[in-house]
Amino acid sequence: MVHVLQNVVFPTDRDPDLLPLYADPETWSVIDEEPVRVSNLAHMGNILGRNRARVVAGRRVSFGTYFNAFPASYWQHWTAVRELTLSVRTEGPCTILIYRSTGSGVSQRLETREADGTAENTFPLVLDQFSDGGWIWFDLVADDKDVLFQGAEWTTEQEPVRTGKASIGITTFNKPDYCIWTLMSLADEPDVLELVDRIFVIDQGDRRVDAQPEFGEVSAALGETLQIITQPNLGGSGGFARAMAETLERPESDFVQLLDDDVRIEPESVRRSIVFGRYASTPTIVGAHMFDLLDRPKLHAWAEVVDDEPFMWRALYQEKLPHDFSASNLRQTPMLHMRLDADYNGWWMCLIPTEVIRTVGLAIPAFIKWDDAEYSLRARRAGFPTVSVPGVALWHVSWVGKDDTIDWQAYFHARNRIVAALLHSPVPGGGNLLRHSRRVDLKHLMMMQYYPVALRHRALRDILSGPAHMRAGLATAMPTARALAKKFPETRVHKDSGVPMRSRHGRQVFRRMSLHDLDNPTGLRLRWFTFSTLLAHWLHAPRPENVAQPEVEFGKNDAYWWRVPLYDSALVSAADGSGKNIYVRDRAKYRRMLIDSVRLHRRLRREWPTLSRRYRQAQQEMTSLEAWRRTFGETS
Repeated sequence: MVHVLQNVVFPTDRDPDLLPLYADPETWSVIDEEPVRVSNLAHMGNILGRNRARVVAGRRVSFGTYFNAFPASYWQHWTAVRELTLSVRTEGPCTILIYRSTGSGVSQRLETREADGTAENTFPLVLDQFSDGGWIWFDLVADDKDVLFQGAEWTTEQEPVRTGKASIGITTFNKPDYCIWTLMSLADEPDVLELVDRIFVIDQGDRRVDAQPEFGEVSAALGETLQIITQPNLGGSGGFARAMAETLERPESDFVQLLDDDVRIEPESVRRSIVFGRYASTPTIVGAHMFDLLDRPKLHAWAEVVDDEPFMWRALYQEKLPHDFSASNLRQTPMLHMRLDADYNGWWMCLIPTEVIRTVGLAIPAFIKWDDAEYSLRARRAGFPTVSVPGVALWHVSWVGKDDTIDWQAYFHARNRIVAALLHSPVPGGGNLLRHSRRVDLKHLMMMQYYPVALRHRALRDILSGPAHMRAGLATAMPTARALAKKFPETRVHKDSGVPMRSRHGRQVFRRMSLHDLDNPTGLRLRWFTFSTLLAHWLHAPRPENVAQPEVEFGKNDAYWWRVPLYDSALVSAADGSGKNIYVRDRAKYRRMLIDSVRLHRRLRREWPTLSRRYRQAQQEMTSLEAWRRTFGETS
């Protein structure tokens, strides 16, 4: 029996910014070791459907693109598939060229074949030379007439290890428009629905998905496949834990596919992730990459890891992300050809086998932040890897226009990172984690950002109280954190009223530089700056005129922690550009919070071994199906 591993597809909507991710008719060169597009031949008018396109006479189109090249190294490494077939259907005189790449991005031609008329050409391929990395793809070259590309698939006759379907779990809080779009996209893809058992929408908001005017139509299209479940807002971890629990009740489901709400999906990616999970040699968490929903050719998340010493997440190629596919395509970017092994994958889109859930449990009651990373670390310890698969991706609102380290989410950033380290850090005392946490406090205090420090200290006190606080505060921690903002004037965003807000000395402007070439202090200069600034804020009260009116103004991208502390007050643009925040030095708050930071971190370091044992002993109960069922029952 022939099994389709991957279809060649084109965008579901006619957005020209998306075309570089699917087909590449451009001409490229390299100048000073950087890829440069010589000519732009891309036209959405040549895209004739989901699987069909026109190649204009005399032109060449490469399918060596993010969504249409085949990630051979991942299939070779994580599955037992060794033989596959590429089938290409065309109409008209053309040349088909088959290529592969190495892990270093070097292209090699495998075969060249001419075709004419209505033809289907098949190319048998072997996966045996991709241990370090590499893709396989094809190019189409039209001769003296236009050529119609009628579709292509990558297939195998090898049987999958697992044959069960996947249930999809979408957690949402007041994002019904996004959810409706996702549901409609799935309803339009019958080959995806063939692999789907149930679609659970865990609705935790008061703007209900099933109250939308389009819901009747999409509900009729999906029928009994769609199930809406309402519950109080238990955060992402509570919503995804509910999806896990519901999926365990479905005998036909071997997987749960977690999906965030504020996303745009590529339906073929949903199908690919399930197929990859079916073929994985061992039960494997299959992760998806994240593109920017507001800048769609840019890839923001690919193969993420947790470093042991600071116990902090990052992408393996953090310094090279985001990657803009409109500026450098797949074939021109060696970094994209190496096989990268991930520690975890964000739950914007992540496929988890039910065997993993039955073995290691459900999500921790974290509300948001670190629940996805903690889960994969827990699964890895039980022998279940996480794979971040190229060609499996969606579009999600990126963090470019956000700064959730200074809003109510600062509580969860601090608490859940430390809890995850207590559960999984292999380094005594959590390595450099507590030192880094204390530095974060100092930076916020010098920046006159007292609200996130108050939240971080609340998080540390909760951690010290023991693991029971996590489930006890699951439904209340977020509203409590948000209510605390009322005590901190700097949290207010002053919107544009038509009268410009002004500072006494005007806006501070700095020369644009890369992140690796900023004027931030390092080494001895860093130590002296930190000491002198902390001392100055302790000793000197702000001048009255700088309290009455902000002393200076900063753009958000200029408001770094080594610049703002030099002033008594500052007017700083909000991350999303919606207004401005006013930061004013408060010596009393500063002194009290600095002392609290030292005391809390010192106590946490002293009690780390005992706390780690307590949290690890409580882990099974925190993540058990029975405990989560009690939570769902108590909050419903």
